[in-house]
Amino acid sequence: MTETQALIENRPPSVATLFLERVEATPDAEAYRHPVPSPSGEGPDTWASLTWRQAADRVFAIAAGLIDLGVLPQERVALASSTRVDWILADLGIMCAGTATTPVYPSTNADETAFMLSDADCRVLIAEDAAQLAKARLRRSELPHLAHVVVIDAADAVPAEGDPEGWVLSLADLEKRGTAHLERHPRAVKDRIAALRPEQLATLIYTSGTTGRPKGVRLRHDAWSYMSRAIQATELVRPDDVQYLWLPLAHVFGKVLTAGHISVGHITAVDGRVDKIVENLPIVRPTYMAAVPRIFEKVYNGVATKAREGGPAKYKIFRWAAEVAREYAKVSQDNYRRTGSKAVPFGLAAKHRVADALVYAKIRDAFGGRLRACVSGASALAPDIGYFFAGAGIHILEGYGLTETSAANLVNPGEAYRTGTVGKPLPGTEVRIADDGEILLRSPGVMEGYHGQPEKTGEVLEPDGWFHTGDIGELSPDGYLRITDRKKDLIKTSGGKYIAPAEIEGRFKAVCPYVSNILVHGADRNYCTALIALDGPALLTWAKEQGMEDRSYADVVAAEETQALIGGYVRELNEGLQRWQTIKKFRLLPRDLDIEHGELTPSLKLKRPVVERTYKGLIEEMYAGSKED
Repeated sequence: MTETQALIENRPPSVATLFLERVEATPDAEAYRHPVPSPSGEGPDTWASLTWRQAADRVFAIAAGLIDLGVLPQERVALASSTRVDWILADLGIMCAGTATTPVYPSTNADETAFMLSDADCRVLIAEDAAQLAKARLRRSELPHLAHVVVIDAADAVPAEGDPEGWVLSLADLEKRGTAHLERHPRAVKDRIAALRPEQLATLIYTSGTTGRPKGVRLRHDAWSYMSRAIQATELVRPDDVQYLWLPLAHVFGKVLTAGHISVGHITAVDGRVDKIVENLPIVRPTYMAAVPRIFEKVYNGVATKAREGGPAKYKIFRWAAEVAREYAKVSQDNYRRTGSKAVPFGLAAKHRVADALVYAKIRDAFGGRLRACVSGASALAPDIGYFFAGAGIHILEGYGLTETSAANLVNPGEAYRTGTVGKPLPGTEVRIADDGEILLRSPGVMEGYHGQPEKTGEVLEPDGWFHTGDIGELSPDGYLRITDRKKDLIKTSGGKYIAPAEIEGRFKAVCPYVSNILVHGADRNYCTALIALDGPALLTWAKEQGMEDRSYADVVAAEETQALIGGYVRELNEGLQRWQTIKKFRLLPRDLDIEHGELTPSLKLKRPVVERTYKGLIEEMYAGSKED
């Protein structure tokens, strides 16, 4: 048995056990960094740290507090909060108490929050603030099992008239209660951890479905223990790394990062405020971080927009440098695949050195100057954007997984990464391609099933453990997986041609620096069309240059100059497509797509049916008068 196999096979039954091992191994090492707002609310934040021992003190207090409230093993505790260190400590506390976490996005409305809390039979809700408390209070009559709401921000833990006695308490109060419980029963938490079994429920996490109610995915303790050890075995993350964690922890991608952190033992800086990312990067100076493709797209668009603001000469230099970066990345990756060396021809290397001094070094500085690797997941990264960053020295390692498979199933292997693929399976994960091209996965990370929905479970999970992902892909002879599209999202035109819309959309994002979101449509039609939403800051900066600074976003979108601008990028896109893939018509949307209108998932993935339904009129307009009508 190899060292990697031993690490996986001999894994503990739970992350709670792993947490105890980590605290015992490195009690005084720094575990977490987190921002502390200035007392006045003005001025920059300061950053505080927690050692593993200090984190354990809080985790044990939370766990004992839940035990004192009477929560039993495998009963559910909901957690509705943005990404912050308290979320991680609360989640660990829930697991150490033997109970199960039900994460809820803070952006979830009261109706869907109540559905999840009810469907999961949650006994306790740990809410971030008054806004999350209000959702539970509004639907309290529908939640007879909800015995307590614990509010993280203590000032917001204010009982209201009609609340049952003791229904609302602060997280600080829960921790005090837990500390007192431990004084009476010193082994209460350790006994709960010792009693945990791999097959017990650890997380009941709800998928953000495109239609209907979300489904509850049941993930066992063994799923997270396996993921923790598998991430450690890849050696992509090192004990001396500093990770910047801002992803939503209610999403399985963010959650799996917390499991890997415990096994590896590096430092994690936690701050979920997306509007603070640019400000935080030079302060945190991470060596490693994970993100969704939309973040890299926004960075790319921001760099391109700033270059354009500098005038035609500066923009021309940027465009040249971008092409050099892509060529450099493609040649070096291809050489590494064939020979094991990333060497490139002398002329290309010389151009790359010049471009590095003019452009790439500034991009690396914006990321803090120490970034060794990024992991991208949750949706597809446009290859041209991936190659750009690779050539600029920002190494984006694409990975793949689903909520139903605990998020991390494949990832690109360090130096041998290949842009445009999602890499190789993690140790202990099996992959195969079905006859129709669908990707099937089997691993200890695969879910137990959908909560209370055995029929739905049977549709995707075979008795021998193979999970049907719904994604289409192909495996290279040496084991790299490339995702070509969602099985249900493939377009078949009325002419019988199959089209992968995500591929076309990804190419457009690399061509057009003003795009925020794009949806390609063409199912059962005789040509393809597109709905395009533009990036507000980039668009309004351009509009100012055109003398339209006094116009609103919607007015700028409607302007002939904007239509002509985007039309030029659509023509550029079409030049690289097969005839049946080309975009014949497009419409610019009057606003960007967003989570609030239900058009994007919290991980910023496009909800195609919702967008097509909302803008059905614009779609029909683009086909009016065509032969099919």
